[in-house]
Amino acid sequence: MLAALVYGAVVFPGLFCSCRKLLRSAFTQWTEADVVSVSERLVSAVHASFATAAGVIVVTSCRDVMYDSHWLVNGFVLFGAPYMANDLYAMYLSHYHTQKVKGHASSYGRHSLQTVKAFLIKEWMLVLHHAVLLLIFMPITLFFRRGLGDFFIGCLFMAEFSTPFISIGKILIQLGFDDTLLHRINGIVVLLSFFTCRILVFPFMYWTYGRQFGIPLHRVALHLPLHCNVGNLVILAPQIYWFILLLKKANRLYLRQRRGRGGGHKDKPCTD
Repeated sequence: MLAALVYGAVVFPGLFCSCRKLLRSAFTQWTEADVVSVSERLVSAVHASFATAAGVIVVTSCRDVMYDSHWLVNGFVLFGAPYMANDLYAMYLSHYHTQKVKGHASSYGRHSLQTVKAFLIKEWMLVLHHAVLLLIFMPITLFFRRGLGDFFIGCLFMAEFSTPFISIGKILIQLGFDDTLLHRINGIVVLLSFFTCRILVFPFMYWTYGRQFGIPLHRVALHLPLHCNVGNLVILAPQIYWFILLLKKANRLYLRQRRGRGGGHKDKPCTD
């Protein structure tokens, strides 16, 4: 399994560096903030695609939701760990270069503890999310589950299904396609996939557990250890928060486009 960790440590940083080089060459008018941001999104989409595929394989292979196991669970957790670390670095770089572009030269002339602190304050929830996955859920998955519940870990892998569409939306905005039919369709897919795979997946897991053991859905939580319910809540809570943000953003874009059409400015791009 150590090989999976090494492969991840090569694939994700290597892909991030390659994307930065290719984008600098292809889009010479872009700032470094643009290049880093899109590179981060591309790598994120690749990781999410791998995670979704691994999740589908695990879930369809485990008939017993508690005791069936699949080698991909531990293998992909180790393979994806370097991605989490690399994504934290990429998010910091994106924040750093974006602030420089906005003119905060005095604070962002070079990397320092001050720039790191500003990043942690602004993106604290995403940083916390990555840190919890790396420092808490990864050790639990690898060492403390006693080989139980691979089906549920596979379901959590599939929660990444919405991520490529979120990345596509950001990239379309970067390319100037934010006021197109393609961007609107992608936005609908983002909302549907996020709600289905990141929120409804939790009642689905409880339902499958209850079906196997003959427990009604509303009583499943009472039959599970407290730490299982707490762990699910810790993962679910930020998903609900981010889904609300997505709904608010979609509503803002809809209202702007509606006002644009009403004012006769059909060709004016909608920016966020």
